[in-house]
Amino acid sequence: MFLTISTTGDLERPATDLGFLLHKHPDRAQTFSTSHGTAHVFYPEASAERCTAALLLEVDPVALVRRGKGKGRGGAPDSALAQYVNDRPYAASSLLAVALSTVFKSALRGVCAALPERAQSPLPLRVEVPALPARGGAELVRKLFGPLGWTSVEAEPVVLDERFPEWGDSRYVQLVLEGELRLADALRQLYVLLPVLDDAKHYWVAPDEVDKLLRAGEGWLADHPEQKLITSRYLARRWGLTRQAMERLELVRLAEADDLEVEDVDNAVDEATDTEDRPVPLAEQRREAILNALRAAGASRVLDLGCGQGQLVQALLKDVRFTEIVGVDVSVRALTIAERRLKLDRMGERQAARVKLTQGSLTYTDKRLGGYDAAVLSEVVEHLDLPRLPALEYAVFGSARPGTVLVTTPNVEYNVRWETLPAGHVRHGDHRFEWTREEFRSWAGAVAQRHGYAVEFVPVGPDDPEVGPPTQMAVFTRADDTTAEKTEKTEKSKREAKAA
Repeated sequence: MFLTISTTGDLERPATDLGFLLHKHPDRAQTFSTSHGTAHVFYPEASAERCTAALLLEVDPVALVRRGKGKGRGGAPDSALAQYVNDRPYAASSLLAVALSTVFKSALRGVCAALPERAQSPLPLRVEVPALPARGGAELVRKLFGPLGWTSVEAEPVVLDERFPEWGDSRYVQLVLEGELRLADALRQLYVLLPVLDDAKHYWVAPDEVDKLLRAGEGWLADHPEQKLITSRYLARRWGLTRQAMERLELVRLAEADDLEVEDVDNAVDEATDTEDRPVPLAEQRREAILNALRAAGASRVLDLGCGQGQLVQALLKDVRFTEIVGVDVSVRALTIAERRLKLDRMGERQAARVKLTQGSLTYTDKRLGGYDAAVLSEVVEHLDLPRLPALEYAVFGSARPGTVLVTTPNVEYNVRWETLPAGHVRHGDHRFEWTREEFRSWAGAVAQRHGYAVEFVPVGPDDPEVGPPTQMAVFTRADDTTAEKTEKTEKSKREAKAA
């Protein structure tokens, strides 16, 4: 396998600075051992005007076959089934990607103590790979590298045999990339996309591959138009790992869209305190009030928007009248906890078909959320900044438009009854505000009027004659949901519950 990286320069910024950036001296040929052979680094040319570094990987066929027989880490079924005739010693693949990360480890991280500014600056680069397997052809190669800042992406198909042109092209291309990029970015793109184009890996894909993908894809993968294909192929189409990587990439995208750190977005789980209210019976009363309102509405397909750690989803699953339950949250950590709480991996097939956990931001419209009987926003709105509420309002009431929407939120007037809560403090560190009863009614009434809903208010918890209940709930009913439709929904819910 062979790959070259070239750059140009002048006397003030010589091209031979490439040697510093790669941490490999241009005047010496160096050899490195890898798990499947020997990697050589040398410089076919090295002058102030032009410098080329070459990586040559000599694959050990015996080591390849021996490791290919394993089923665990290091196993390569693709190679094991083709012990005698295969392209692994010659065509750029995950073997070359691993050699890149082994030989140019510091360059991949963008670290260069000698020339730190050069390491962080774009260079005029030319990358050539003479034999690159491309399942998807030259067009896929251009789709993968084109959005990454290269000014030129040439992928010339290699014919099967020049003597027999009627045989057509092989699945290999000659790749030439040209453009001004940081060297670290170029190396990380190659590290990810070489095995993606080959659509095979020579080693067992373990969960730590997700972290490797996200590290190498930092800064470019979250917004790549072919993100799903790249993630799926890189993780050898392991669905669980692919879903985990996609969720984390979506979190990165949302954080970048709002100019926030990922930790600021993924904050639904408070590691210092329990996210349920104290005392616990209030949380139970809130869930019971929500369940009663959903039953009264005749809902069977329910959205739990901002599902957190899955307490409400768990309660909904216990009632067979709720035939489809979708929990949505922006926090991957919260969804992971919810998955463990629900024991989805051990749940029976029929029960598992009733529930789905998905990542999403409630301030963005989402076509997946349309067509449901009811949606619940339980202790959610107070976690948003007030300027973001109109976006949530439109996403839920204007776009998704379920027949019934339940919104619960703390009643700030009741806070004086909490002996352990200092005066002037909100109940949770992430609450951006807490409404009085009048403020909540005013907001809910305006939302209902704007989007064609009727709204009623239900107290949750002990209704104090002076300060009201600890939690207040608004029950929104879409105005076009007629009495006859409600009756039909109720009867349908009863039939489904009986059948279940």
